[in-house]
Amino acid sequence: MARNLYILASTLLLFALVSCGMMFSSSHFQPGLPGNGSIWKTISLFLMLGGLIVALLGVMTAMFEQVDRRADERRQRERAKRK
Repeated sequence: MARNLYILASTLLLFALVSCGMMFSSSHFQPGLPGNGSIWKTISLFLMLGGLIVALLGVMTAMFEQVDRRADERRQRERAKRK
């Protein structure tokens, strides 16, 4: 699960970088795109914020999965000692 969140976070951050790069391109070369740089800055900011939040969720998910895995291993070792 955490790996999927990492992939999503990296995709969002990549799109944020592309949006930031689009801020510097001229609208004369691409007539269908918004020409105002502040729109691209806003899109880039929201994509970066979303990517960072998803990355945080991925880290937290990985940590909780590791805690569950270690707790299961400890329970299995305790059961083996009892028998």
